[in-house]
Amino acid sequence: MESKKLEFRFGAFGKYIPLLVAIIFVVIAGTHQSNVNGYCLAFFAAVIAGVPFAKDLTAYGEAATNGLTRPIFAVISVAVIVAAISGKLVSSSGLISTLAYLVIDSGMNGGLFAAISFLICCVLSMSTGTSVGTNVVSFPVLFPVGVLAGANPAFMAGALVSGALFGDNLAPISDTTIASANTQGADMGGVVRTRIWYSVPAAAITFFILIFFGGHGSAAVTSAELDFIPKSLLMIVIPIVVILFCLMKQHLLVALSAGVLTGIVIGLVSGLYKFSDIFAYPGGWKVDGIFINAITGTVGTVFMLYGVFMLLGIMQASGVIDDISDLLIGMAKGKRSTEFITGASIGVMGWITGVTAVGMVALGDVIKELGEKHGVNKYRRANLMDCGGLALTALAPWTVHAVLPASLANGSAQVSITPLTIVTHNFYCILLLAIMIVAVITGYGANNDPEKK
Repeated sequence: MESKKLEFRFGAFGKYIPLLVAIIFVVIAGTHQSNVNGYCLAFFAAVIAGVPFAKDLTAYGEAATNGLTRPIFAVISVAVIVAAISGKLVSSSGLISTLAYLVIDSGMNGGLFAAISFLICCVLSMSTGTSVGTNVVSFPVLFPVGVLAGANPAFMAGALVSGALFGDNLAPISDTTIASANTQGADMGGVVRTRIWYSVPAAAITFFILIFFGGHGSAAVTSAELDFIPKSLLMIVIPIVVILFCLMKQHLLVALSAGVLTGIVIGLVSGLYKFSDIFAYPGGWKVDGIFINAITGTVGTVFMLYGVFMLLGIMQASGVIDDISDLLIGMAKGKRSTEFITGASIGVMGWITGVTAVGMVALGDVIKELGEKHGVNKYRRANLMDCGGLALTALAPWTVHAVLPASLANGSAQVSITPLTIVTHNFYCILLLAIMIVAVITGYGANNDPEKK
């Protein structure tokens, strides 16, 4: 039976009150360079602010909690926590200092290290098809090493995020690549071949931006100031294990847990850690150690995700998401406007749901129908959905593409990286979005149709 829509006082305006409150507080958080707690406040304030305007308070509460039943909420929340444990095992072992020693001693400093780290993440994300997985592997190791090697922290974070999203955008095993191709009836090989025309130029420009502007060229410290602990290099096995499990198509939680267990065993056997370093019960109602400290350090991020998904549940139940998608689709009147709306609609759905693939699945049939009506071929539609939609989604500071990297960066080095910092230094997505806009205006890539060659 179709569920009844959640109704609000003040008619159609009332149901937008929670969203408006969220937008206001997100803007305040962004303009004041807030950490993740500012965004946590924004979404909880939005959920609470909507209560007086709901006609059915029970239905309102159920809608909010239903938002927490989305599988992606559990996956992201648990991944944030377990990734933090993995990262803490790496950072506390002396591995970062040892790698920084080797990098600085080799002269690979500043922007050059940031650019090479970007390429490493491109390879990782192309291999795994997941930007989230690439982030949780790369940040605990590469980010703090890059900072010590003289890379600008914001550019270093942007390098890792950009590389992670390159594979998310282009890899044949990525959920967005699969969703965009399947919903438009396009073969995977053709989609990837035609997408290269957009993705590779964005990646190439990103690489050179990082080389020339990613750091001042000299390390923040000298190698003599760093501890060199050879046996800490054993902990590099942690991200390797995570990567291997991802390549074997294991669940992200399983992959991260395998990395944590491997790190604990190696740390204890090698003597890098004592049991009390990882699990400590000092008495006086206290618990200490790497494990619990990593978990408690993710509280702000996880609570923000609670707020985001509760708001999504309310917006879904009230019809706000349907209103927005209908409005966007209704604006497609010709070929060019259809192309603009194809990318924009997926992006807006990504802003609302936090997951690009969800918008692709939800709007795929409508986009296919509009594209066929206005002469936009299936490969073009798939690329507009993924390149435009993913870029827009990743450039929203409340999505996992900004929140998770900020959390990982702050947890692995003594810096202050906000979700807004991640967004403004996500050069790959900024450039990809610019390329897609130019492509729609000029027609660049519009005739790339493997079936006609």
